[in-house]
This record gives sequence, structure tokens and C-alpha cells, in this order.
Amino acid sequence: MKKLLSIITMILIITSIALVGCGKDSSTTSSGSKETESTKTEETVAVSGPITINQDIPDQEILSKGPSGEAAVSAKTLQLTEEEVQKIKEGKYTAAIVMHYAGNDWATAQIDGLKATFAKMGIKVVAVTDAQFKAEKQVSDIETVLAKKPDIIVGIPVDPVSTASAFKKAADAGVKVVFMDNKPKGLEVGKDYVSVVSADNYGNGVQAAEIIAKQLGGKGKIGVIYHDADYFVTKQRTEAFEKTIKEKYPKIKIVERGGIIGPNDGEKVASGMLTKNRDLDGMFVVWDVPAEGALAAARTAGKKNFVITTIDLGTNVALDIASNGLIKGLGAQLPYDQGISEAILAGYSLLGKEAPAYVAVPALNVTKENVLDAWKLVYHQEAPKSIQGAAK
Repeated sequence: MKKLLSIITMILIITSIALVGCGKDSSTTSSGSKETESTKTEETVAVSGPITINQDIPDQEILSKGPSGEAAVSAKTLQLTEEEVQKIKEGKYTAAIVMHYAGNDWATAQIDGLKATFAKMGIKVVAVTDAQFKAEKQVSDIETVLAKKPDIIVGIPVDPVSTASAFKKAADAGVKVVFMDNKPKGLEVGKDYVSVVSADNYGNGVQAAEIIAKQLGGKGKIGVIYHDADYFVTKQRTEAFEKTIKEKYPKIKIVERGGIIGPNDGEKVASGMLTKNRDLDGMFVVWDVPAEGALAAARTAGKKNFVITTIDLGTNVALDIASNGLIKGLGAQLPYDQGISEAILAGYSLLGKEAPAYVAVPALNVTKENVLDAWKLVYHQEAPKSIQGAAK
């Protein structure tokens, strides 16, 4: 009997030890599960880091003024703290992006910068529209967007006059409006819109002038293709280019000027200019897409020792620069960081935080020597393989 009791006791002890062991395993699993749940909870409620634009962007004096003559505030000074980002997230806000057109690298980068930053802020983008450079379509786009009741609209007016009433309607409905580059006529900062964000377009015009002057050795005959529209930023570029040439390089003569209405007019205008002035040594084109047309016209005209400069680092012009083609350099905007800035300023308005009337990112000089580094700075990613191969 004692022996039987001893055996039973031993069985009970072993079973107890086994259960304790299982309990430890279970406890570890449970603990691990709790830690995972805790981590998940912390991830869900975790505050995002502060939001700023790329602080590696060169510090340069911003030469541009705002649409109403405002002094520029550098986009590098804008910031949302972790606490501010979390507060915005709690609001579950929505936003719409209203573009003048969305068919180039600049527009794509703006949209990408906005979307990425809004995502960090917990803001859902409910619409992205493309007006195809038609004012009447943009007015219709705004009406469509307003039906979605967004808290924020970030937009760039096709025309500052004919789109004004549509943007004013959005503001009157309580939508926080942030503009890219330009503002509609009659709208007041702090009342109808939060801020205008732009590149240093005047500074980029200066950069384009300096590049063409260096390439021509400070002398020659050039043409200028400008934007024949009431468009604040493109006017600044052309004004800066022409003033720099006239004041600093008197041996470079601007012998012909031609205006474009839309981005696809570059080849026609450049072709006419080259037919009339066969001895042209170079040309400034107000942005990259019409500059592609000017490049095609120059090739058709058999121009080999010819210099083209422009604004905006698009894929095709970057490839020509890297290939040592006729486009020798340009002044680049930083559209991805402009998108970040616009989203930050929208955040300011949601928080009731005072925003500067006009914000700009610095100008960037781009030539063959720095085209790959510039691409990474402009688009926050490596240059396409084709550009990398051409730059070698």
C-alpha cells in the first residue's frame, strides 16, 4: 500500500512538474502575444515623427516675391511636430488635389509629395483632377470635388481670373485652400486661402541665364520663348532670365521673342524663330515640355553648336543634358518638396496655426556635372537607368 501511494505521489509530482512546464510555455506564449498586441496597439496610436521638407536642399537666398509682392519664407522653415501630426490624425480629414494639368514629371512629383505627406498625417486624398490646361474644365473639376466635401483643396489655377469664383466658392464652403505657384484674382490670404507655395522661379530664371552665358562664352544671339498668359510664376522666370542677360552679359543679344499658350506649342514657335533667325546661337524656353519641342526644332534645323536652357528637370530634358545634347542645363524646381510644403501648410490651417502668405523652395542649378545628384534631390529617388547610363 505504501508502495502504491509512493507511486501515485510520484505520478502526481511529475504531472505537476509537466503542468508547471506547460504553464511556463503558455505564459511565454501569452506574454509574447500580449507583447505583440501591446506593440500593435502602440503602433496604432504611435505619434509620427515631425514633418519637414528635405533639409539637404541647399540654403540659397530666395529671389522670388509672392503674387501680391510678399517676401518669401523658405519652405525649409516649415514643420509639423509629432504632437501636431497626431492631433491632425485624430480629425480624420480629407483632401482633394486640383491640378492645371497632370501630364509631366513636375505635376507627378507634386502629387506624390502631397499624397505621401497627407498619408503621414492620416488625411485621405479623395480626388486628384487634371484640367488639361482648360479653365472651364477646372471650374467643373472643382464643382465635382466639392460634392465630395473635402476639408482641404490644394490646387493650381489654370487661369487666375476665370477660375477665381470656383475657388472662392470652395473657400466660402469652409474648405482650407492652399495654392501652388499662383492665386486667383481677388482672393485674400488668411480669408480665402491659406498660402501660396512655389519654387524660387525668379532664381531659376537667373540660373538658366547663367548657364547659357557660360556655354556661349558671354556673347552671341539668342531667342526667348515665353508663356503668353497671365501667369505669375512663368512671368517671373522670363523676367529674371532677360534681366540677367541684359544687365550682366551685354554681348549676348536677345534678338527674337516668341510666346506660347500651351505646353505643346514649343516646336512650332521655335521652328519659326529659327527660320527667321538662322544665326541664333541659343534659346531660353520657359519650361521643360515646350523646351522638348524647341529641341526637336533645333535638330530639324540642323543646329549642332546650339545652347538651350529652361526650367524644370523633366525626364526628357534630363536625358538630353546627361547625353551632352543641346539642352545644356536648367534651373530646377523641387516639386516633391513643394508638395510636402503644401500639405504642411494645410496642416497649419487645420490646427489654427498661423501660416506665411508665400512660401518658396530654393532654386537649383542643374548641368551635366550634377544631373544625377539633382534628380535625387528633386524627386527623392535615383534617376532612371537611361539617364544614369547617359551621364557616364
